[in-house]
This record gives sequence, structure tokens and C-alpha cells, in this order.
Amino acid sequence: MNIQTKYHGEIDIQTDTILTFEKGIPGFQEENQFTLLPLPDMDSVSVLQSIETPELAFVIADPYSFFKDYTFSLDENTVELLNIESDQDVSAFVILTVQDPFEKTTANLQAPIIVNVKTNHAKQVILNQENYKTKTPLFGQTVKG
Repeated sequence: MNIQTKYHGEIDIQTDTILTFEKGIPGFQEENQFTLLPLPDMDSVSVLQSIETPELAFVIADPYSFFKDYTFSLDENTVELLNIESDQDVSAFVILTVQDPFEKTTANLQAPIIVNVKTNHAKQVILNQENYKTKTPLFGQTVKG
């Protein structure tokens, strides 16, 4: 399947790589299908690209690559919605606000994106943990869960 992307131009993706957000992403409820695209030379950073809207893409990261102590629990509704059966079913990502220079980039630790890697269902979850912020510096700071 060919799609137009914000950062990669036109690319061919496999349909089994499409992530489905049943209720969209907050602020983008009409956007239900995305795919993860790698960024060259950045193993723990990727692009969450909309299938339908080429200009809609989020730079995301594996939070554990930057914040070793990042922990949270999922509520029952999220576990049921995503059909999560075990911890091995889950991947978590955080949306980055990329700055120039990159060292000033921040991460939204308060609203991780949770993916069931078995079913490719996903949801952005809003955490009620005061110690996690929407603009946490990616470098030079530790967080505690």
C-alpha cells in the first residue's frame, strides 16, 4: 500500500504495520490509522505517520531509552480496549516536541502512546501522575514514577 508521508515522501507500507486508534488521538479524533516509520541513525526515535493525512506525523520515542525509571499502570478500560493479555503485548512511546538544537527536545511523559503489538491496536493514554509533565527535557534529567 502506497502512502504519502510528511518526512519520507511516498513510501510503500505493509497493511500489517498499520496501527489502529479506535478513538483517534486527542485533538485528532478523526485520524484512526497510523504507521511507525524509522528515522535514520536514531534507533529509539521514530515517526508515527497518519495513513490518511500526509502532513500529520508525530516524532515519537521509546521512553525507556531516555528515562530508565519511567513507570505507570494502565487502567482497566485501556487494558480491555486494547485487548492486552500480558506485559509482553505492550509497547509504549512518547510524543516528542523536537527543538533546534535536538538537545532541547522535550517528551510528553504524561500522555504515552500504548500499542498492543499483537493486535496493532493503540491508544494515547492520559496519566494522572503529577510528576510526569507534557514537556520533560529529553536530555539531562531523570524522572521517577
